[in-house]
This record gives sequence, structure tokens and C-alpha cells, in this order.
Amino acid sequence: MAGGRPVRRLAQTRGGCGDDRRRGRPTVSVGRCARSPVRRRARCRRVVQRPRQGLISLARRTVSVAESSPLGFQSATTEYDDYRPPVEGTIPAWLSGTLIRNGPGRFRVGEQRVNHWFDGLAMLRRYSFDDGAVRYTNRFLRSDAYADAEAGRLTGQFGTDTRGWRRVLDTLRSFGLPEPTDNANVHVARIDNEYVALTEAPRRVAFAPDTLATRDEFTFDDDLTEHITAAHLVDDPHHEELIGFATQFGIQPQYHIYRVPRGSRRRELITSIDARGPAYIHDCSVTDRHVLLVESPLTLSVLRAMNPFSEGAIDMLGWEPDRPTRLLVVDRESGELVAEPTFEATFCFHHVNAFRDGGEIVLDLIEFPDGDIVGALSMAELDSDGFPDVPDGRLMRYRIDPTTADLDRTRLYAGGMELPRVPRAAVGRRHRYAYGQATDRDGATGLVKVDCETGTAQEWWEESVYLEEPIPIQRPGSDAVDDGVVVATALDATQEQTSLLVFDAETLTLQARVALPHVEPFGFHGRFFPDE
Repeated sequence: MAGGRPVRRLAQTRGGCGDDRRRGRPTVSVGRCARSPVRRRARCRRVVQRPRQGLISLARRTVSVAESSPLGFQSATTEYDDYRPPVEGTIPAWLSGTLIRNGPGRFRVGEQRVNHWFDGLAMLRRYSFDDGAVRYTNRFLRSDAYADAEAGRLTGQFGTDTRGWRRVLDTLRSFGLPEPTDNANVHVARIDNEYVALTEAPRRVAFAPDTLATRDEFTFDDDLTEHITAAHLVDDPHHEELIGFATQFGIQPQYHIYRVPRGSRRRELITSIDARGPAYIHDCSVTDRHVLLVESPLTLSVLRAMNPFSEGAIDMLGWEPDRPTRLLVVDRESGELVAEPTFEATFCFHHVNAFRDGGEIVLDLIEFPDGDIVGALSMAELDSDGFPDVPDGRLMRYRIDPTTADLDRTRLYAGGMELPRVPRAAVGRRHRYAYGQATDRDGATGLVKVDCETGTAQEWWEESVYLEEPIPIQRPGSDAVDDGVVVATALDATQEQTSLLVFDAETLTLQARVALPHVEPFGFHGRFFPDE
């Protein structure tokens, strides 16, 4: 039976969100927008003409508070605590644990709206599985950025900065670097038995995994200098450690690659590499012996950040198409840079996985021809008549010979793909299947499973359904690489309903649909934490 603990509808006055959730009240329904919730992509035109070289262009326009946005980019108005939604179909009884996802949940502060999707206030979402049932909780991260929003202040972030002349003093005081935000809305990780919300600014926030209540700012027990950091920490179950990286600016910028052993909150430096640019790097991969970073020519410039009228960290970015992409292959034990092949200018948000194949190293990732996609995710473009006209991500395989630095690039899947994942047990090991969001149809995003050995693919689509990041979960004790489930949230734009979907990992047959109590704003990333 659906139901759960009481919820609180969040106030929409001034700051727009309350600080606490009340228990013992009936559920409050969320009003729905009469406007078309998600519009079809308009591939025949560009919403904003972005330059092929130079600064990343952020589309901006003044939007009144009364203007509505597409449904997946509207603010959540309610927090639910341990809600038990109805389950249509059957969730396998062996699925026991908790999926925690992170992403933007609120886009307006009073009369102002953030400029970029990446700047929405962080909202954690928890889906707990037990004996075929699901319990759902969502809660805004009570960060300093959230407190500012409650006071009616929209603070500077990735693509949003409203400080005006006050930014001049802030810029000088911070030697040209944007003030780091604690709006940790990108990912989550478990570090030293703490659950931590992550973003690319060097501020992290701990939270309670059962209630999602915010605890304190999380700090590492070391003195590693970082100005931009990894929101994606590679969780390597075979080495029982997390692998990450950080960028340090200076006369010679550097990338610091580090490990965090299980049960520790101290980062151990693997190596520091001189950066070219440096580049905006969002993700990395590991094999059992290597760490791999892709340094694209989407570069970060402190000089560009010195502009006191900058709209945020996005104005640090510039695309340099004449500069090649560099692949950094690092020995994770010695720290030696064993290979650094270069090739044509490309951009990568997300890696799939990497592994050793004899004397070669294989890296699968999602590749874009340029950095347009970063500026294309502005709220103004997402408000337009169609979704931004950016190329679909290409699932690519890089095969590297570390002795010669030769590199071969092959496309594995003809369709568009993003938000790729492999089962946790496959991290750093040979994988056969990659799961991801399929992106090359109008009016929907689907689920795709690519056989990386044969090049064949299975897909699942439903009209007007926008599926988010899929999480493959292997059945405990099984040796089969696709024996398990794939879990993903999805927005049905026609029904104005977000559901949690459970698929058979082998066939992509939909096994269960769990109707959530409200429309969730589109999120970013999450992790499944099995019961121990």
C-alpha cells in the first residue's frame, strides 16, 4: 500500500524552501504546470550560435518568476520522508540495499533563476529496496548555498553569479579564482564510513544515509591543494580504494592524482602531472595497474576568471580546437606517466571503464567533438522550443599501446549515448556490456545495453519518457556478467509522472515500475549501496 511518513510542501516565498520537515501531516500534492512539460528536440536549428573557438557561450535571458520551465527543470516543492510508493510488477526479492542519487532540485530564488542546469540547489534522493518493496526519501542539502537561498540570495556557482561589483573584491581576494560553492549537487560517495555529497568545487558535505539529513562539511585529513576537484571518485572494489584527481592552478598548473583507502579520510598522492591549460576534466578510469585521464582542449583560464563581471566558473572555459587531446596513462603504484598519446581535439564528460588486454590498455568513454555541450545546458536553452542542438555522445573504445604511445579509436555503438555505467564488479576489469542513456531519438531518452565485444546493442524506449542514469546491479553470488537488474528513474512527460524503473539486466525487460509521489527534477549521478 502506498503511503509513508508525513511530508512538507516547501514555501515559495522569498527563498522558497523551508528548513525542516514536519511529521504527522497528510501528503500534500504538487501542482502541475499546464505547459508542455518536455519539448521535442529541434535538430534543424541551433538555439544559440556558439563559437567554435574561444569562450564557452552561455545563453542568457531575463525570465520572470511566473514563467514556467520544462517539467524536468522545475523546482521540487515537497520533501518526502520514507514514503512507500505502489509497485507495479515485481522487484526481485534479492535486491536489498539503497540507491542514493544527487542532482539539482531547485532553480529559483525569489525573482531570480539560475543560469545553468548545473547550478540548481542540491537535492538528495533515496530509494531503499527490501523484499520487493521500495521506500522513498528526498531532501535538499542544507548547505551554505541553501542558507543563502533561504535568505533570498542567489550565490555564485558554475554558470550563475549575481554579485555585480562585489565580485571585484571577491575576485581580488581569491587571486582570480571563483569562490568555491558547497552546493554539492553532482554525485555521492562513501568515504571513511561517511556518506558525502560531491561537486567539482573543493567543498564536500556529509549527510545521514537513512534520512538524508545534512551533517557537516566533510574535509579530508591531508593538505592536498585543490582548486577544482573530481565529483566522480572511481570506486575500485578490487583494491578497496577510491581514485580521484584535483586541479591546482599556478604558474605551472598541475593535476594531482590520489587514492583514498577504505576506512580512511586521508588522500594518498599517486603523482602530480603538469597540466596543459589546464583542462576541464570531469571523470577518470582505472585498470588494475593504471589511472587514465583525458585532457581535452576545453581549458580553464584564471585570467578569464579575473573578469569581475563574469557569470560564474563557466566563464573560465575556452575551447581551443587547434590543441590536441592528451590521454594520460599513469601507473597507480609508482606514479610514473607511462604514456601520453595525443589525437584530434575532442571532449569527454564520462568514462565507461578501462582494463588491460595483454600488453595494451583499453579505455571506453563517451566522446564529443567539442565542448559545446557545456554551454548548451544553460536554462535559457532548455527553455527554448527544442532541446539544445548538440551532438550526441559517441561510445568510443581507445586501445593504447603504452610502449609506443600508439592509440586506436573505434566507435562501439552507432547511436547517441551518455551517463554510461558498468556493474561495480567490472570496474578496472574487462567488461562486456556497457549500459547508458540512449539519446538519439526525438521526444525521449531511452536505455541502451551495448555488447562491447560484438558491437551489437539492445535498446528500450517509451514515447515521451526521459530515462536518467541507469545503474546496473549484479545479483549477489552470480558469475554471469549480466545477471541482475538495471535501475533508473524516468520522467513520463505526457503523464507528468516520475517513476523508478527496474529492468532485467540481460534482456532489458521492464520488471517493475514504481510511481514516485512527485515529479523529480532531472538529476545527475548516484550509487547503489548494498545491505551489508
